[in-house]
Amino acid sequence: MDIGDVRKGSKLLINGIPYNVDEAEFMKPGKGRAIYRLKLRNLLDDSTLDITHHSGEKVEEAHVSNYEMQYLYNDGEHYVFMNTETFEQYLFDKEKIGDKKHFLKEGTLVTVPMMGEKPLGISLPTFVELEVRESATTTKADTITAQTKAAVLETGYTIGVPTFVKEGDIIKIDTRTGTYVERVSTKK
Repeated sequence: MDIGDVRKGSKLLINGIPYNVDEAEFMKPGKGRAIYRLKLRNLLDDSTLDITHHSGEKVEEAHVSNYEMQYLYNDGEHYVFMNTETFEQYLFDKEKIGDKKHFLKEGTLVTVPMMGEKPLGISLPTFVELEVRESATTTKADTITAQTKAAVLETGYTIGVPTFVKEGDIIKIDTRTGTYVERVSTKK
């Protein structure tokens, strides 16, 4: 693949490691060949890499396919996902899931990029709905100074929520930032 064809979101293979192009910047200096600066994210461990190429150079494209999978359960050491088309199950180590575990509940649909038969990680939906299991109590005096209070969600994640949110409420969370978006339904 020619470096000029690389765009944001392209998948490249560098030294046998798949990378996602997070940013691609084109620069044409007054003298000499054009320069392409790429900000890459390693699809195996999420580390980043900045590289520079000159126009006309070739790069190897990584053939990555995305599959929809459903989160089934956590057995303590592994998170188990099932391909919704083939019903094959895949195990992911705790380290590979990382902080994404805070937004996973049984039945959650995720996107799993795979290179051949090897899963590279998971991509969460942008928003998830989780139940509030515990929340701090507030009094009228608290509402004057405090805008938010701590709440523990069904996954064990603690988040700041507005004072009107109560135990049993279902709230929408932005998985990119880990923050409260809105209350979806209230406790009956």
